[in-house]
Amino acid sequence: MSTIFSKIIAREIPADIVYEDDLVLAFKDIAPQAPVHILIIPKQEIATANDVTEADELTLGRMMTVAAKIAKDNNIDESGYRLIINCNEDGGQEVFHLHMHIIGGRKLGAMLP
Repeated sequence: MSTIFSKIIAREIPADIVYEDDLVLAFKDIAPQAPVHILIIPKQEIATANDVTEADELTLGRMMTVAAKIAKDNNIDESGYRLIINCNEDGGQEVFHLHMHIIGGRKLGAMLP
């Protein structure tokens, strides 16, 4: 599996990286939906939420702790933010490499119409 996110991890294409460790990489979304819109991806390729296994629990936990750090670093931890993981086409997933959106910096309103 080779996705745009795999190419970002491999540094084959550029990204505005805000965090990286041995398990995850976080970078600014190229089409932000709010003043803060950052994606956190596992470095291990996991296509969808349906493909997560018990072996991925440490990585998924890291995604959550990194989300909290990024929220604090961007001063949205107190005002609030949204974490989104889409799964498959009907769920809105466009890149089939599991990823979490951190969206904030303004009042977001209702999730669904």
